[in-house]
Amino acid sequence: MANTASTAWTILRISMEERLVYRGDFMLGTLMRFLPIVTQIFLWAAVFSAMEAVMTGDVTVAGYRYHDMVAYYLLTMLSRAFSSMPGLASGITREIRSGTIKRFLVQPVDMLLFLFLYRTAHKLVYYGVALIPFALVFYLCRGFFVETPQGWVWAAYAASLLMAFLLGFFLEATIGMLGFWFLEVSSLLFIYMLLSFFFSGHMFPIDMLPQPWATAVKMIPLQYLAYFPAAVFLGKVQGAALVQGLAVQAVWTLVFFLSARWAWRCGTRRYSAFGG
Repeated sequence: MANTASTAWTILRISMEERLVYRGDFMLGTLMRFLPIVTQIFLWAAVFSAMEAVMTGDVTVAGYRYHDMVAYYLLTMLSRAFSSMPGLASGITREIRSGTIKRFLVQPVDMLLFLFLYRTAHKLVYYGVALIPFALVFYLCRGFFVETPQGWVWAAYAASLLMAFLLGFFLEATIGMLGFWFLEVSSLLFIYMLLSFFFSGHMFPIDMLPQPWATAVKMIPLQYLAYFPAAVFLGKVQGAALVQGLAVQAVWTLVFFLSARWAWRCGTRRYSAFGG
């Protein structure tokens, strides 16, 4: 146990140092991700202004007013910062195809643990860099947040973000290990990324979808990557529905954890690598 903890800490430390090698490029890339915020604010301002021109009263879209929509977008940006795993699935398939994945078969290092610690290091460095910009953006946009979570809802929101990170990691790791069975999965990854962008709620709230599509989309795990944490913060999910949502998110996380483990075990049994 002590050796495992020591190895895990070493991997985490080295991964963090690796992320900081090109810290200028990393920081610039991180800061550039905040630019679309301005576009989204002006976009929704134009949408609601156009609606107010032809409607009377308090204009809402699927229960969201203008300030709710902007607050929702800011929160989904935060959620996606936790759950997104750029390059994880494609990196796994590339290692399988090139044969470099055999290093995890001959060395006493578990691949999933290694990748998990590597991604954890990435997120720690990312938030270390983005903490001040995030704080500044949310401070400048504080007027869009009419209500904030109270009491234990903060804990529920934090739990939903943590599970979004775990779900995003194990889901993409599972997809990546399909490379054990298929020579090329780039098309599948493109389809997944497209569906995730729409059905995770990152582009617009899932509530805006007509029935029965809204209900159908909420039955798949993608909503827990962006929509659900934002909905928890905004009070769109309360009481028994909140408890149920957290429980379902935990179940999906466990399902993909087991799926990733199963895919690794079955994949390595049929995998063959020769030379070098």
